[in-house]
Amino acid sequence: MSKKWPYPRLIAHRGGGRFAPENTLAAMRCGLDYGFDMVEFDAKLSKDNVLILLHDDDVKRTSNGQGLAAEMTYAELLELDMGQWHSAYYAGEPLPKLESIVRFAIENNIICNVEIKPCPGREKITGKLVAEAVARWFKGAEIPPLLSSFSAEALEAAYKAAPELPRAFLCDEYDATAKKVAKKLACVAVNPDQKTLTEKVIKAIHKDGYRICAWTVNDYRRAKELFAWGCDAIFTDELERLPASMA
Repeated sequence: MSKKWPYPRLIAHRGGGRFAPENTLAAMRCGLDYGFDMVEFDAKLSKDNVLILLHDDDVKRTSNGQGLAAEMTYAELLELDMGQWHSAYYAGEPLPKLESIVRFAIENNIICNVEIKPCPGREKITGKLVAEAVARWFKGAEIPPLLSSFSAEALEAAYKAAPELPRAFLCDEYDATAKKVAKKLACVAVNPDQKTLTEKVIKAIHKDGYRICAWTVNDYRRAKELFAWGCDAIFTDELERLPASMA
């Protein structure tokens, strides 16, 4: 088992779960309003290498525009409405820089899981720049951010750039490949799809020395089951009912 685990059991997925437009400052405020001490969000690069929050490679699903983020400058991305797709209440919400989210998190004592979400072909530079920036902004933090990624290449670049930051390898399931990557990159945790977890698998992961952050759990019965089996943390979109059921 890895060393002391400082992170909460419940992590707000993409900031505000289903209650606010994902990966926006509004989402982070939503997570805070619902009492979450830790949020997860996705970081990638614009065409001009500005660190931004966005899950998809294309902006179509979560904005009023379309096109690849890797082909748009930050100035162009800033013109998009990132909230209208969610609800009228959030219309006009801008796409944020990673720096803005970090400032909010630090000021409000929110713990972060920064998922490195590189656009295709930009794995190494994204991992490097995210890690360098996060290490600089959170220098001296009592509880450091957890860096994670599905991209072993991006996570390795982050490891080389800021080895002092804790890392987690995101995976669909904990198989031989995930085990190999986690070991190579000195990860403290693996973040598998919750659907692949059983009590036996959780015990195996712990035996190998890793903590477990499962994605994405929105049913309170499943959450209780996972915690009963020893799962260390879960990501959730259900910011209202699930925390209440855990009390």
